[in-house]
Parts: sequence; C-alpha cells; structure tokens
Amino acid sequence: METETTKLPFEEGLTNEALKDPEKLAGFIVAILDSKKGREIKLLHVEKQTVIADYFVICTATSRTQMRALADEVAWKTSQYGITPLHTEGADTGVWVLEDYGPVIVHLFTPDGRDFYKLEKLYQDTTERDISALVTED
Repeated sequence: METETTKLPFEEGLTNEALKDPEKLAGFIVAILDSKKGREIKLLHVEKQTVIADYFVICTATSRTQMRALADEVAWKTSQYGITPLHTEGADTGVWVLEDYGPVIVHLFTPDGRDFYKLEKLYQDTTERDISALVTED
C-alpha cells in the first residue's frame, strides 16, 4: 500500500538533484521547521569556522514533544527526496537533538537547552543567512 505524500508550497519544483546543494538543503530544512511551528530558527554558514559542516540550522521547540516531532518531520520530508541523516544524537535526552545531514547539521533545542549551550555565541563569527523568504511571520 502506497501512502500519498502531501507537498508543501516550498517544495514546488524541488528535486533530489537540487537538494544536493548544501544551501538548498539547509533552506529546505528551515522551511520544514517553520511549517511545523519551530521557533527562533537561524541558518548559520559555518563552512569557514569548522570542517564538520557548511551550515547549521538552529531551532527552538516549545516542548520535548514538539522537538521530537520537528526531528521526525525533517527526517521524513528529506527522506522523500532520498536524503537521510547520517547520524542522529540526543533524541532520548529531550534537551538537544542533532541531525547530521553531512554538509548541514540540524540543532533542535528546548528553550533551556538553547540558553545553556549558546551555540550561536560559540559560532558568533559566522554569517547568518537571511531566511525571511523561507519562514512565515508570527
């Protein structure tokens, strides 16, 4: 039995090939998180500061339940394009979930976790990308 996949507006014309571009993949993940009500989403271009990734997507969830739902939605939506996380960390802790997509690493935090780890401060010398076209107004 096949399940029908509902595409969101930001997926119009999106292809597996396009998502091989790290910036497009990061933008797609930002849009997914926004569509599921992720908060304080930031996209940092960290390529010059670290060898582990080109982009960090950082997002706050309002609860542990929402954090798991956000992580699951990103994994599910990207899998529809043949992209799966190389590694997932922290799903059991409920404070910080990390999904590693190679050139893009997704960091999902509870408000307390984000305040404690201060990832933006650690990478304050990075370039924050403008994501206003990818997110909705609150």
